Amino acid sequence: MAEPPSLTQVETNGIERIPDAERTATPFDLFRLAFGGANTFSTCVLGAFPILFGLSFWQGLAATLLGVLAGALILCPMAIFGPVNGTNNAVSSSAHLGVHGRIVGSFLSLLTAVAFFSLAVWSSGDALVGGANRLFGMPRGTLSYAVAYAVFAGLVLVVCTYGFRFMLFVNKIAVVSATLLFLLGAVAFAGDFDPSYAGMGMTEDMFWPAFIGSALIVLSNPVSFGAFLGDWSRYIPASTPHRRVVAAAFLSQVATLVPFVFGLATASIIATKAPSYVDPAAQDFVGGLLAIAPQWFFLPVCLLALIGGMSTGTTALYGTGLDFSSVFPRLSRVQATVLVGTLAIVFIFLGRFGFDLVRSISTFATLIITCTVPWMVVMMLGLFTRRAWYDPEALQVFNRRQRGGRYWFAHGWNWRGMTAWWVAAVVGVLFTNIPGQFVGPLGDLAGGVDVSLPLSIGVAAVLFLVLLFAFPEPRAVYGPAGARLVPTADVEVPEITGKQEQPVGSAPEFARPQAGPHE
Repeated sequence: MAEPPSLTQVETNGIERIPDAERTATPFDLFRLAFGGANTFSTCVLGAFPILFGLSFWQGLAATLLGVLAGALILCPMAIFGPVNGTNNAVSSSAHLGVHGRIVGSFLSLLTAVAFFSLAVWSSGDALVGGANRLFGMPRGTLSYAVAYAVFAGLVLVVCTYGFRFMLFVNKIAVVSATLLFLLGAVAFAGDFDPSYAGMGMTEDMFWPAFIGSALIVLSNPVSFGAFLGDWSRYIPASTPHRRVVAAAFLSQVATLVPFVFGLATASIIATKAPSYVDPAAQDFVGGLLAIAPQWFFLPVCLLALIGGMSTGTTALYGTGLDFSSVFPRLSRVQATVLVGTLAIVFIFLGRFGFDLVRSISTFATLIITCTVPWMVVMMLGLFTRRAWYDPEALQVFNRRQRGGRYWFAHGWNWRGMTAWWVAAVVGVLFTNIPGQFVGPLGDLAGGVDVSLPLSIGVAAVLFLVLLFAFPEPRAVYGPAGARLVPTADVEVPEITGKQEQPVGSAPEFARPQAGPHE
């Protein structure tokens, strides 16, 4: 196996299969990237929602534990696609949604990344400016915020341009330092923290909608990584046991209980000492945190803002550039990253200074997750029925502007997976009920309880399996070991035709279809 490239060597790999010799990452690297990307103020803000919804500290902690663990369980199988196929999850979805249907995953991940990148820059920029104001008297004017956002976004863009190794280096530092700073924060606020905080004393009718809504908002954080895990795990050798890769993804989300509980605990203190900052109509978690923090913690707040904003921003923007290059293969990963990063920076400034989008972006992100989860369900059921067997050449047909192959299905669309995805996504949006933010047309049918994700997961799973049984897929897509659980059809698979267009910056052809999972 080759030595890892230097940090200053710009990554040229795009969405083509990563050569085996370049796969030098480990499951622990995946852990650091996934955990580092969530170990920030953005996650603390999500952790504050149970208090905003009126729950007590212990009720909020139960909702947080439920959301993190359920989200981690939903997320972790998505890490397998990267090592198996050596490419990102959007390209891998060709096997289940079709050569053309894979653009669904690309655009879902694109929207998710821009939303969470914006949240990271906004929350970290606000914390940095607020901390500098309290510490050095720096004015909290438009210019200060603009400079902070520009510095964050520019640094993130530079790291993402260099690529995977530089991003991994940043997250190695972020995981340790941000965790230590959060633990230092626990010391800073220990004297004011009261675990008996009772919330707003809700009735049972009010409790369950608030509890479920809180758990689902927390759950959206781990689920948001579903489309991106393959961006990082594709550098893990294919021979790595799947259980280790899955465990790394799961534990990375369990570790996010550090920022989640920090946000929950400090929100309960803010609700007691500075309640105006947790008013759902004008919520300002960062401002409230600075208002109750001892003066010696202002510098750690600035450091948390810088470190957390960098790690979250890089994990989001790197995936954005990679997915954009997968939809437009004429653009290299670097070109796509610079283009999308520039557009995202423009969006950040318009949202912060031109429109009232800062609060609504959290609703936007939640709705994106509602549409992403059914896509993940189709992918995971497909992984199970295919015994984790895929044809690397057929996965690259779209990127090379070819036609045919095992995953051509009906003119490049696998209508079974596509139907299961869009029906479940529509059902999820219709039943969404986020108190004070967004209520779908059918959101009140469950007594105010948000049942959007459970319904979308159930609809996607049942409908996809029903379609696989009623309309079996071609035998050829299942590989030598055959299908698991579902029937197959003896259908001729069209040959791959058309001029092969090697993606910009890609490696030479080399791979054969991979066998089943490594136990």
